[in-house]
Amino acid sequence: MDQDNMRQLSAINSELQQSYRDGFGVNPAGADSLPRREEVISVTEKLLELIFPGFDRAAGYPGTEVLLNDTMRELSDQIARAMQRAAGDKCKSCQDSCVSKCDNLALGMLKLLPQIRETLKQDVIAAYNGDPAAKSFDEIILSYPGVKAIAIQRLAHELFKLEIPLIPRMMTEYAHSETGIDIHPGATLGTGVFIDHGTGVVIGETAIVGDNVRIYQGVTLGAGNFPKNACGMLIKGLKRHPTVGNNVTIYSGASVLGDITIGDDSVIGGNVWLTESLPAGTKITALPPENRKKLRNLDGASK
Repeated sequence: MDQDNMRQLSAINSELQQSYRDGFGVNPAGADSLPRREEVISVTEKLLELIFPGFDRAAGYPGTEVLLNDTMRELSDQIARAMQRAAGDKCKSCQDSCVSKCDNLALGMLKLLPQIRETLKQDVIAAYNGDPAAKSFDEIILSYPGVKAIAIQRLAHELFKLEIPLIPRMMTEYAHSETGIDIHPGATLGTGVFIDHGTGVVIGETAIVGDNVRIYQGVTLGAGNFPKNACGMLIKGLKRHPTVGNNVTIYSGASVLGDITIGDDSVIGGNVWLTESLPAGTKITALPPENRKKLRNLDGASK
C-alpha cells in the first residue's frame, strides 16, 4: 500500500474514532457482552430440529437428548449475554447465580417444546387443509415459509414472555430474512394459523390472532397511530394492534390497523384498508372504481 493511501486510511480512522466518542452504536466490551447472531441462529435451528426432527439437519446428527443438552448450553449462554447487556453498569459480579438463573430460563423454554410442537402440528394441518396445492405434511414442513415463520415466532414468543431481551427479536428477524414474513415476538397467535404464500405479511407486537385464521401475502396487522406523551415521545407498551377472532380469513394486501377487533368468522377482502372494529360474521371487500360506477348506474345511487 502506498503512502498516500495509508495517510487517507489514517484520516478515515481518526474521523471514525471521533464519531465513536459519543458511544452511540458502540459496544466497547466487544462481542462477549452481546448475544451473537450466528449462535442465536444456531439455537433457533436446533429448536426447530427438536420440533420437526430430521427435516433440516444432516443424517446421523445426535439424538434428541444430546441435541437438548447442546441447545440448553447454547441458549443459556446467549441469555446470559443478553441479560448482562441489558443490566449494563448495574450488572454485578455474581457469575454462579447468573449462570443458574440463565440455566433455569433456558430450561423453562425447553420444557415448553412438547406443547409448542403440538400447536405447530395444528398449524401444519391447517396449511394442508387450506391449500389445495399441498401434497403432504412433509412438503409443508420443508417448504412453506409461513410454517417456518410461525414456528420461530412461537419459540421466540415464549422467550419474550420470559422478558429475555434482544434474543426473541433476533430470532424473528432471522425468520423475516428467511421467509419475508415479519411477526413480532410479542404477538399472540392462536392454533391452526395458516399464512399462505406469506411474502410481505407484517404482524405487530400487540396483535392477537385467534384460532384457525388464514392470512394471505401482503397483509398488515399494524398500528393505526402512535400516541405521544407531553414531551412528544412515543408512549410504549400500549395495545395498538388488532385483535383477530377465530375462523377469520384476511386476503392479500389488506391493512388492518389499530387496536380494533375483528369478530369471529369474518372475511376481509384483498386491499381493504380497515381501521374500525367488525362484528362477527362480517364480510368486507374493497370494490374497484369500475364496479362502484356499475353499482351507481344500477339504481342511481352510490353504494
